[in-house]
Amino acid sequence: MTPTLHYIFDPLCGWCYGAGPALAALAAAPGLTVRLQPSGLFSEGGARPMDDDFAAYAWSNDQRIAHLTGQPFSERYRDQVLANRQQRFDSGPATLALTAVALTAPQREADALKAIQQARYVEGRDITDIDTLAAILASLGPDDAVAHLRQPDIALLTANQQRLTQAQAMMRQAGAGGVPTFILERDGQRQMLHSSAVFANPQALVAQIASGG
Repeated sequence: MTPTLHYIFDPLCGWCYGAGPALAALAAAPGLTVRLQPSGLFSEGGARPMDDDFAAYAWSNDQRIAHLTGQPFSERYRDQVLANRQQRFDSGPATLALTAVALTAPQREADALKAIQQARYVEGRDITDIDTLAAILASLGPDDAVAHLRQPDIALLTANQQRLTQAQAMMRQAGAGGVPTFILERDGQRQMLHSSAVFANPQALVAQIASGG
């Protein structure tokens, strides 16, 4: 049976953005299915205003992520996102956009996540804004996802909540304290992988999974 790697994340998590290269390597590994599982960590009750203290904390943390992973965090992001006091720290809209893609073009969800993260951390765009998210999805081509996002129906809202509930349950079961969380499921058994291995040497992790270790 093909093993499945459940990738539990939040689109506003800087460490999840930092895990992008590792995620790409894992997704390209033969004989492994990668399933994206948004956690909703920074939506609803986890959302918050962007104030000076939080912005300073985020930027400091982002620099550590950049040093470890090589992922860029631009000055445009610092000036247009972290310095914007009208823009909330709320991953709900981006999570809903990803669910719209999962329902209509699931093979493009990883691409959509990468594009959304790129828009925020490099281009300094507001990914809490539906118009911005719709433009990002439109650039990737899944027109049905754009239509669903602009006019969310009960099917989209239900699917979105189901995804969050499932991810949160998996995190509780695994004892995970945050995101990104990688859970490998093989032959009905689940094992949480150490994030340090994911960041330090994703190719070695791919080889380990392939060997059954």
